[in-house]
Amino acid sequence: MSETSQSAHRRSTRLRRIRIGVLIAATAISVLSILLVLAAWRDDITINSDKGTASAEVLSAGRLRSAVTFVTPDGVTHNPRLGVLYPTKLTVGERINVEYSRADPELVRVAGRDARVAIIPCLSVIVVVWLIALPTLWIVRRVRLLAAPPRLQPATEHH
Repeated sequence: MSETSQSAHRRSTRLRRIRIGVLIAATAISVLSILLVLAAWRDDITINSDKGTASAEVLSAGRLRSAVTFVTPDGVTHNPRLGVLYPTKLTVGERINVEYSRADPELVRVAGRDARVAIIPCLSVIVVVWLIALPTLWIVRRVRLLAAPPRLQPATEHH
């Protein structure tokens, strides 16, 4: 194999690996986003199957995690270590209503919110990932085609 054809082969292999990597990454991120919504839905089913309600105080508030404390009817104070589900737009010191699983008071969500609030962010992530991946795949394909050596065309017979 000549040095030029070896270089072209290495470039083609590298471009193929980039294409596969982009596809794997975009697909993995999409699947993980969907799994996140499914997990939220599963948590909602668990809460709804044995739901308790309480008034809670917001101890810390963030976009992705907020800590709350609440007291169940049996007088036990709970401060779920993973925070409250669907924590957006909460402020420290705010009193909110929460719904929790009586079987597992660590599983708590802001009352009136459910997995539907996770759908739009999930779809947004998927759209952005593929808006980046598809043009990248197109560019890699174009570079690969431009870098490929010309193929010999079969001779046609003229009668």
